[in-house]
Amino acid sequence: MYSAVMSTPKTTSERLVEATRELLWERGYVGTSPKAVQQAAGAGQGSMYHHFAGKQELALAAIRRTAEEMGAAAEAVLGGEGSAYARIEAYLLREREVLRGCPVGRLTMDPEVIADPELRAPVEEVLGRLRGRLAGVVQEGLDSGELRGSLDPEEIAAAVLATVQGGYVLARATGSRAPFDSAVRGLLSLLTAD
Repeated sequence: MYSAVMSTPKTTSERLVEATRELLWERGYVGTSPKAVQQAAGAGQGSMYHHFAGKQELALAAIRRTAEEMGAAAEAVLGGEGSAYARIEAYLLREREVLRGCPVGRLTMDPEVIADPELRAPVEEVLGRLRGRLAGVVQEGLDSGELRGSLDPEEIAAAVLATVQGGYVLARATGSRAPFDSAVRGLLSLLTAD
């Protein structure tokens, strides 16, 4: 399940959203049927349609929640104490379910999500916000002299995101987290290179 940021859902609406989040992560949008959501949430069809107009509205609520949680988890590390490098390192090394992949990144591979501007919007927004936050941390490191002056904050932010997302793909392809860890170590060594 997702992190402990959210306590055990109590309402039917919460159970439906949480079940949809899990199913989207595991199966994607097409593979997440209303019946599967209802079964996973322990809710009837009437309850589901009482709270949500349909699958798209429920999926949007689930995607928004997933994006919010991803943003909050990243901000907890990037907005924390320590040097710019230490915060980027903490973001890259934080605990992840690497072999499951990123619940937001996996949505970018779902043609139904990408084709629907409303479903895609929270994904774009959180990735853009994260890229901006990372660029800001890199800029702090440049301003303090901790990071070398030739780094471009926007490019480094894009590289950090690409390393994480690509690391998930490589790890899933091999069934091992080793490629993820290797990519992270490689990026960190580049950030400290002269």
